[in-house]
Amino acid sequence: MKLDILAIGVHPDDVELGCSGTLINEIKNGKKAGILDLTQGELGTRGTIETRYAEAARAAEIIGVHVRENLKMRDGFFRNDEEHQLQLISAIRKYQPDIILANALDDRHPDHGRAGHLISDACFLSGLVKIETRDENGNIQPKWRPKYVLHYMQDWYHEPMLLIDISDVFEQRMKAVEAYTTQFYTNMSGEDGPQTYISTPDFLDSIIARARMLGKRIGVKYAEGFVSEKKIGIRNLDALIAVET
Repeated sequence: MKLDILAIGVHPDDVELGCSGTLINEIKNGKKAGILDLTQGELGTRGTIETRYAEAARAAEIIGVHVRENLKMRDGFFRNDEEHQLQLISAIRKYQPDIILANALDDRHPDHGRAGHLISDACFLSGLVKIETRDENGNIQPKWRPKYVLHYMQDWYHEPMLLIDISDVFEQRMKAVEAYTTQFYTNMSGEDGPQTYISTPDFLDSIIARARMLGKRIGVKYAEGFVSEKKIGIRNLDALIAVET
């Protein structure tokens, strides 16, 4: 299946927190989009691998993506090396996305930055014809290089190069985030595990506050921000948000 957009997250829930509003927007505009999780999030304090798969499937349904796949790299211990690059290159060539949405290049969680650089490197290498990968049937895959790799914002703030209005889909976006009930909610029984950095009510409040802050900068209610290592070009000025700020 060729996709227009492939959103990649090192942990299930990274995509939901970082760029699900943009994904929903594009799907509503008729684009084919998918999510690729690099790990199963097995080192997460709360929940289990099984609950994360169930939550990821529910979130994917809410967002409306056409496919969601997990590469099952080792949470916390994957590396930006040849083995992992080739695994990711094969997935990129499988889906042939024009745009990839990726983890931040530098962040509080070391997996995020390491994944951001792994994705960036794999996207470039995927366009080299002399790097050989094969599909599930053993066929040689054609080279493929996405046109843009946009890194979404995670815990640390990075000055965005691109802001996308997600006001019309913000409630749907938050429902996708809230699908991860073991990660973002604390109950009195503590059955999901001890409270963590992301399980407090304040964490979700901060996600909403950032979206509002980014939206204010472009004159809308909510927005998501992205950083690109490549200059971003548009074909005409109709794409600009014409709001006085």
